[in-house]
Amino acid sequence: MNKVIFLKENILMFFLILFVFFLDRYSKTFMLSNLNENLIYINDFMNFDLIWNTGIGFGFLSTDSNLIYNTISVIVGIIVIALIFISLKSDKFDKTAFSLIIGGALGNFYDRILFKAVPDFIDIHYGNFHWFTFNIADIFITIGVICFITKGFFIKDK
Repeated sequence: MNKVIFLKENILMFFLILFVFFLDRYSKTFMLSNLNENLIYINDFMNFDLIWNTGIGFGFLSTDSNLIYNTISVIVGIIVIALIFISLKSDKFDKTAFSLIIGGALGNFYDRILFKAVPDFIDIHYGNFHWFTFNIADIFITIGVICFITKGFFIKDK
């Protein structure tokens, strides 16, 4: 068995992925059982409003076509598997960022398989401008991507 898989950092990465995945699952399960297609007003800038996203991030490529939906789902699955293998040989910072992305992607991928769509429910807005509705998995994916962008601007690899 390859020793790189059992490195302490990889075990911690695995638990971070599980934490993100189960936090996302909990939030979606809670919202699906309590929201029931009703808008919940939180404050002047945020609501909980359940929508079903059949596309990828921000509803991009949303479709009713099973062929396109299934193709996107397979591609997402392949990307998640590739990220897992890449992250196993990455440094600690990259492992953390990859773990956030993988955990969130697995949460959304699970929904794609189970529901044939991803439940999004966090609605951020200002006046009549509404940002794309998103979920907890999307937050972690975004944080992971921001980590990589920040590293690219400020940290030089040796």
